[in-house]
Amino acid sequence: MLTSRQVLERRPAHVRPLAVTALRHPTVSTLLADHRSLLADLMDGLGSPLHVVLPEIFEENVRRLRTAFAEAGAPVDILFAKKANKADCYVGSAAALGIGVDVASTPELVKALAGGVPGHRIGVSGPEKDDALHALAVRHGCLVAVDSISELRRLAATARLARRQATVLLRCRTNAQPGSRFGMSAAEREAAVGLCAELGAHIALRGFSFHLNGYCAAERATAANEMIEHCVDARRRGSPAAELVDIGGGLPVRYVDPRVWEEFLRDNGPAHYHAAKDFKSFYAYGGPTAAQTARAIMEHPVAGGQSLSAKARRNGIRFIVEPGRALLDQAGLTLYRVQQVDDRRDTDGYAIVTVAGSSFSLSEQWFNSDYLPDPLLLPADAEAHTQTHAHAHAHAHAHAGEVFPACVAGSTCLESDLVTWRKIGFPQPVRRGDQLAYLNTAGYQMDSNESPFHDAALPLKAVIRLDDASGRPRWRLDGI
Repeated sequence: MLTSRQVLERRPAHVRPLAVTALRHPTVSTLLADHRSLLADLMDGLGSPLHVVLPEIFEENVRRLRTAFAEAGAPVDILFAKKANKADCYVGSAAALGIGVDVASTPELVKALAGGVPGHRIGVSGPEKDDALHALAVRHGCLVAVDSISELRRLAATARLARRQATVLLRCRTNAQPGSRFGMSAAEREAAVGLCAELGAHIALRGFSFHLNGYCAAERATAANEMIEHCVDARRRGSPAAELVDIGGGLPVRYVDPRVWEEFLRDNGPAHYHAAKDFKSFYAYGGPTAAQTARAIMEHPVAGGQSLSAKARRNGIRFIVEPGRALLDQAGLTLYRVQQVDDRRDTDGYAIVTVAGSSFSLSEQWFNSDYLPDPLLLPADAEAHTQTHAHAHAHAHAHAGEVFPACVAGSTCLESDLVTWRKIGFPQPVRRGDQLAYLNTAGYQMDSNESPFHDAALPLKAVIRLDDASGRPRWRLDGI
């Protein structure tokens, strides 16, 4: 059996890097092609890494998702899952578009309210919420997803003291995932429905929700169908306002072309990673889009062969959906400055590019995986870079005409701090001072796992919008 040191020292085979080319929104393409000097200036002034957030693309995604549900014949309320990105600008966009926000902590709720989202458009989720979050949610009329009978009793006591009525969803375990740590069992749900009727002066049961891992449209539709039946049952048992079914998130994002993704899955192996790292799973970067999945969920046949949306309409049910990543698709990117390049091509077959920053700002490793879309190389000085490359070409016999293979490391003292474990095939040698642009990082990647390790400041977020008339970019710091 290999020790950890032996695994780290094992020399990987020399392989040609696989291309995993990221899809690019036209606005992102415009920024990278026409306004690269602005991006360089922002990084000079604000530091590396720098997150660039693009709320106009978020707004476009909201409109696209609304259309998808409308075309499927499903009445739906969209709540942006705030946990997917901490930037204030997205909450402001949600308020302007009239959609809600899903929160799971008191600070998230405070930021949603401060961003202009009214309480009745805010959903409060998360297991076994504390009394402070309950109190703020009740005061502002938020919709609270309750996970247990004990939480339901605590929420009722809070509402009684506030002389208000709390509006609630009961979160239930589904038949497909009965072992989830979130939600009530069937017996607990039965008891909770009865308790809601008893506590009617302080609790208004509005419907049911559930939690699912994964992106299977059929499984989510089946779970939603179960919740419709729970609503019908709750009405019979004294809760006439039970008309909402919250299907959660689970709307995927397509980062790369499906054909590129299929080729990657076919050819991928440990030899393509630093230290022959063997990842067991990846996000489905080339899967269906959020709009396609939304339609698939709503059009999925349920009991009697009717679609889920048709059954919902027949029973007076309105859906709630809580997309996070799906609304952030293409709505941000992350820039790193190259700090050093350790060229090991003659020995190991690839270089190690060290950037100013760490993998904490690209959070896929939180899921024990690698962020696979290729970063883009933005040379610091295109003319000097070309001259340097030409000089290197005259002397670099073995590497002439080939890509520059490199993985990307963070600048911390952790052996595991690899921003990208996979060997990237850069089109030319990477140099100190260049920038690497990781595209489509707004959904969970930017700040789910950030840390002031080594006393480093947390990266800043620059909000950029292109002027409608001139196309000129305007920027500000998020939160200001």
